[in-house]
Amino acid sequence: MPGVEVKTAAAPAPRLLTRYRKEMVPELMKKFALRNPMEVPRVTKVVINMGVGQGAQDVKVIEQASRELGLITGQKPLMTKSKKAISNFKIREGQPVGLKVTLRRARMYEFLDRLFNVAMPRIRDFRGVNPEGLDGYGNFAFGLSEQLIFTEIDFDKVTRVQGMDIVICTNAKSREACLELLKLLGMPFKGER
Repeated sequence: MPGVEVKTAAAPAPRLLTRYRKEMVPELMKKFALRNPMEVPRVTKVVINMGVGQGAQDVKVIEQASRELGLITGQKPLMTKSKKAISNFKIREGQPVGLKVTLRRARMYEFLDRLFNVAMPRIRDFRGVNPEGLDGYGNFAFGLSEQLIFTEIDFDKVTRVQGMDIVICTNAKSREACLELLKLLGMPFKGER
């Protein structure tokens, strides 16, 4: 009807985002002597990349990997194609060789919460993530060897084990600030307990 305004219920903020705003921001402000809450480092995006080289020969492999990555992230992955032909790997230019997803805002915090609290504890003989994956620009990169650690994946439907690279991008100005932010978010680093 014209003139009638329909209000939709807003989804509640992710648990990790709420914790970040209420607990971590004041703690980081105190630790780094910041006066403005906008100066506090925060996660800007999370990029998940899955290389699927066999997708060049078999389309079903890349379709299955795309389905699984979509289940894990809650977002449809973008298919990446080869930029040039490599005869040793039997790859021609323009063939699908990987998948990537860029997560921001609520989906990003939900993914990080599931990654730190559900998926990583399921890794066999897990001792923590190596902090050497931190670069000097506030980004942290690490890899996972299999997609089976995520609860969204059904073991019976998996045809091949597939690893992935995850990059957590922050706006931290220093390595120490980025490391502290990730520790507070729940990232299990080696030697921490």
